[in-house]
Amino acid sequence: MGSQEVLGQAARLASSGLLLQVLFRVITFVLNAFILRFLSKEIVGVVNVRLTLLYSTTTFLAREAFRRACLSGSTQRDWSQTLNLLWLTVPLGVFWSLFLGWVWLQLLEVPDPDVVPYYGTGVVLFGLSAVVELLGEPFWVLAQAHMFVKLKVIAESLSVILRSILTAFLVLWLPLWGLYIFSLAQLFYTSVLVLCYVIYFTKLLSSPESTKQHTLPVSRITDLLPDFTRNRDFVNWKEAKLTWSFFKQSFLKQILTEGERYVMTFLNVLNFGDQGVYDIVNNLGSLVARLIFQPIEESFYIFFAKVLEREKDATLQRQEDFAVAAMVLESLLKLALLAGLTITVFGFAYSQLALDIYGGAMLSSGSGPVLLRTYCLYVLLLAINGVTECFTFAAMSKEEVDRYNFTMLALSSSFLVLSYLLTRWCGSVGFILANCFNMGIRITQSLCFIYRYYQESPHRPLAGLHLSPVLLGAFALSGGITGISEVFLCCDQGWPARLAHITVGAICLGLTLGTAFLTEAKLIHFLRTQFGVSKVADKMT
Repeated sequence: MGSQEVLGQAARLASSGLLLQVLFRVITFVLNAFILRFLSKEIVGVVNVRLTLLYSTTTFLAREAFRRACLSGSTQRDWSQTLNLLWLTVPLGVFWSLFLGWVWLQLLEVPDPDVVPYYGTGVVLFGLSAVVELLGEPFWVLAQAHMFVKLKVIAESLSVILRSILTAFLVLWLPLWGLYIFSLAQLFYTSVLVLCYVIYFTKLLSSPESTKQHTLPVSRITDLLPDFTRNRDFVNWKEAKLTWSFFKQSFLKQILTEGERYVMTFLNVLNFGDQGVYDIVNNLGSLVARLIFQPIEESFYIFFAKVLEREKDATLQRQEDFAVAAMVLESLLKLALLAGLTITVFGFAYSQLALDIYGGAMLSSGSGPVLLRTYCLYVLLLAINGVTECFTFAAMSKEEVDRYNFTMLALSSSFLVLSYLLTRWCGSVGFILANCFNMGIRITQSLCFIYRYYQESPHRPLAGLHLSPVLLGAFALSGGITGISEVFLCCDQGWPARLAHITVGAICLGLTLGTAFLTEAKLIHFLRTQFGVSKVADKMT
């Protein structure tokens, strides 16, 4: 498969994921706004911080390294060995679920049962839901490796929607169930997610025509189960060693990704109510990152992993693939920078209004607006880091991955210390500031790797981080105008003034995007050709 064909598949995967994610996330967004009006801050804090951390830690430690190792390289491999390796995530998940469940029940502070009832049941069911989700890991990796464009997004979005509907129903009709509501909804979510993959592959493999069309390495559903009868090695030891390297890195990356939740959970720097407000703002601030940046990062990691050979020096790569990878990286960096700047500039003036509409006075008063404004800056760094790391992790050799682990260890330690100190100094906003600092360090590490990787070539993908002075001026002018608009029109002046403030922002956003279309013709061409952007962009350029 040529690099252009892989690029097309990656772009279709990302764009399809983006469109469907927007549709389903909007529905979920509305349902969550409804749920927030029936819950206490304490229950939100325990569910979204304490229990979700248990679930995410279990799944991340059990599968992240396997995903990165098994998605690297060509799809032409002994898939029986790869699937055997992936099934090891289940016993590993059982181990982490039991161990972390014991920590959550025995070593951490237990919430007041009168305020947050059924905490123990919640720990058990969230741990069980993590193990259930790992049962679908071989199906997920096979689907990603063969770029089944819609399966992943539809399965995950459908599961999220059904979970939100079930949660809303139980909150409305059985509010006294407490954590039972969210525990049952989480178990339902993972069960539906795994069933979607199983049903899809069962129907696909039962149709010979579909199997031939997709050229799958398996011919029946039982081929996806562990194979203990083979004469060769049970797993591919090269993949297993790479998995171990990624596992050491994943453990550290998890601390960086969920570091603030670990500090809140183990050091008790915030009460459960403040944890709830912080997590709601964090989820709202990261909404665009999940909608746009995550599908792009996941899809183009696969692209880079397929067109670049991990163990080869840059000078030994196929030059056509090498050049395409540079072009794609430059365009993705430009896209991430523009999207992140847009969120940062306009998010500052509209944070308080967004929180008031979403969750009422519980969010828009107090520290909520300051948290969301700071988070908008973090989103900019998050966007750039997602692109740089998806290239870096796809291009690094095993030895470079091992060396990078030491950097991650230092970052993890500094992040935990910095989070604790900044939180003691400036409250919950300290978590976001610590995240910004560490994200900046990670971006710097990746940029240095990319610079060295392309240093001996004529390609300069880091040019994607340069914007024209005209566009930078448009961002600065929009930020100033919307900031003044917020002072005079928002947020205590009533809905007519709020609508005027929104109108000012819409006009500034339109002018800024128009300037981007006129000044960034190369990026618009990339989006038009790879993501199917409308002909409006073509006319404007």
